[in-house]
Amino acid sequence: MKFCSLCGEPVEQLIPAGDNRRRYVCSSCEHIHYQNPKVIVGTLPLYEGKVLLCKRAIEPRKGYWTLPAGFMENQETSLQGALRESLEEAGATVINPAFYRLFDLPHISQVYVFYRGELQDGHYEPGAESSEVALFSEEQIPWDELAFPVVTELLREYFVDRQSGVYPVRSSSIERLIPKA
Repeated sequence: MKFCSLCGEPVEQLIPAGDNRRRYVCSSCEHIHYQNPKVIVGTLPLYEGKVLLCKRAIEPRKGYWTLPAGFMENQETSLQGALRESLEEAGATVINPAFYRLFDLPHISQVYVFYRGELQDGHYEPGAESSEVALFSEEQIPWDELAFPVVTELLREYFVDRQSGVYPVRSSSIERLIPKA
């Protein structure tokens, strides 16, 4: 950030009085520009024992499979955002949603929130950000073609939970993976 979004003057990084972190602060109007994590919301849509996945038509990870999810918008709840993303990316109406999973990804300043639910009437179709949408049984999941670690972890947990019929809410962090030299 170089300029204040309020007055257009230059900003500088400093620790404001009473704070403990470096922030962008306007050198003129003294407005503090807080930068906070992004919230990604999505669903785990289920239909007749299968999971609905979307093949990404956009970067990042274009051509890889994921769950319908995206950035939460202002003035919506996490559930409203998750249901909206399911409709936008997969043409899917998810009913009977239940909070299921939270992931913290501090290395990229993101929080992921997922709801488990049923695909209404089995209807789905690709949205603008999906080149393909399909239902997969556990055996059909394209594990090597999943877009993100959160999707892999969530699906693995879901299939274990499905065996017991108990779906606990889980929360965990995924730390930056350091490539091996």
